[in-house]
Amino acid sequence: MVLTMENELIIRPIAHIHADFKEKFGIPRQSGRAPSVQAKIVFTPPYRNAEALREIEGFSHLWLIFDFSKAHKESWSPTVRPPRLGGNKRVGVFASRSPFRPNPLGLSCVKLLRVEHTKDEGDVLIVSGADLLDGTPIFDVKPYLPLSDCQIEATGGYSEEGENHRLNVVFLDDLQGVIPSEKQAGLVECLADDPRPSYQDDATRVYGMRFADFEIKFTVDGDTLTVQDVLKVQE
Repeated sequence: MVLTMENELIIRPIAHIHADFKEKFGIPRQSGRAPSVQAKIVFTPPYRNAEALREIEGFSHLWLIFDFSKAHKESWSPTVRPPRLGGNKRVGVFASRSPFRPNPLGLSCVKLLRVEHTKDEGDVLIVSGADLLDGTPIFDVKPYLPLSDCQIEATGGYSEEGENHRLNVVFLDDLQGVIPSEKQAGLVECLADDPRPSYQDDATRVYGMRFADFEIKFTVDGDTLTVQDVLKVQE
C-alpha cells in the first residue's frame, strides 16, 4: 500500500524475509557472495495472493527492494566510510551501497529456486544468495531481466579492490559436523567472504558470528580462517 502525505511517499512492506543471518556481522557484503544460503520470502496480507506471482517461475533471478530496518536515522551524511576501504576513507553516499542513506532502501539480486505452496503462509518464494538480515521488510519484488540488467562493459570502481579476496576455511576437530548438512556450504561461503572489517587484522582475536541457530567462533591468520567453536544458541 502506498499513501501520499503532502509531498512524501509512504511505502508499506509487502513481505518479510526469513534468513539464517540473525545479526549484521557475518552477512555477505553483496548478494550472490554466498550462493548456497537459502532464504524464504513470506508475503503479508493483502499481498499474500497467488495471482501476484503468476509467471514468476519463468525468471531465474529477482530483484528485492528492501528496508535497511536496523539503520534508520533522523539525519544523514553526504559521505560514508566503506569497511572494505579500511574504514577511514570516505566516499559519497550515492557512490556506495551503505545502509546509512537519506532513504534506507536496499537492492539485492537473488536466485529464485522455487515457489512453495503452504497452508499457513500462502505461496512463498524460496531464494538463494540473499544478503539480508532475518526479518527484513521487503518493499517490492521485480524480475531480473538479463537483456537490460546485465551490462558486460560495466565497471565497479573502488568495489573491485579485493573483489577476489577469499579465505581458506578450516574447522577444528569435527566442528563442521555440528552444523546441519544443508547449511554447511552456505556457512563456509560466508566465512570465506571474510566477515571482518578490512581494518581488523589481529590473528589472536576471536570473532563471533551468528548463523542460523549457531554462534560461530573463529580466528583469522593471514588467508586462513579457523573455526574454533560452534555453539548452539538457546532462544
